[in-house]
Amino acid sequence: MAGDLPNYYFRIRENGAVVFRVDTENRQRRIDMEEIATINIKNGNIKPHGETALSEADLAEIRAWMAERVAVLARRDVDDIHRAVDYLNTTTQWVQSKATEAQMEEVTDALLLAMHDLRAVLVRKKAERLMKAAGAED
Repeated sequence: MAGDLPNYYFRIRENGAVVFRVDTENRQRRIDMEEIATINIKNGNIKPHGETALSEADLAEIRAWMAERVAVLARRDVDDIHRAVDYLNTTTQWVQSKATEAQMEEVTDALLLAMHDLRAVLVRKKAERLMKAAGAED
């Protein structure tokens, strides 16, 4: 098992991760994890832990992980939106076929406001994209 372990472990946290160097080459043949850095995905900061000096190999591995993490989070954002479209469709079907008067009374205003807000933002952003595209063609 120890031979299959990566050299680094990234403990995910809200805006990034805590980075550990994984060591299995010790006398007790146990897994040691030494905290070496804290990273922030949002601003790209890599902060060494304590007096730790990060090597170029450490930094390269951390930067590669950060790039992959940003890509994963971006894919999740888009996937969440696709799910939201599915939820809107199933909500429409529920309203059409199953919702009682009391249930409709409970959710109608919140749904209408949220949908109005979303529509306004979508229309504004679409207009901005169209204007930008039209400006690029000139």
